[in-house]
Amino acid sequence: MARHITLGREGEELAAKYLADAGFDIIDRNWRCADGEVDIVARGEGYLVFIEVKTRSSIGSGHPLDAITPTKITRMTRVAYRWLDEHPGPFVPIRLDVVSIVMPRLASSSLLHIEGVGE
Repeated sequence: MARHITLGREGEELAAKYLADAGFDIIDRNWRCADGEVDIVARGEGYLVFIEVKTRSSIGSGHPLDAITPTKITRMTRVAYRWLDEHPGPFVPIRLDVVSIVMPRLASSSLLHIEGVGE
């Protein structure tokens, strides 16, 4: 399996554990539709949170947060509303978050949780 795919999966696992430990209830992962994918959907802090996880092995080519552009936020929003269309239930406010992870091979990982991107 390609290293970037493995790295991405490891990052998503780390993010899910972090979120669960922080009190979020993970309700969906890697949900796909024609408009894209949401890495993690979680309930917590009075919100239904749609979380994009960006993982890099280093910041040599830029920080993971550099990938969160206005175009990416628009896509995240569109995918969140598609998820809501297919998962009817009680409506609560939604929020878009990003979990940024840098996982060097020979050093400790760093994780940054940014709440409410695009607000």
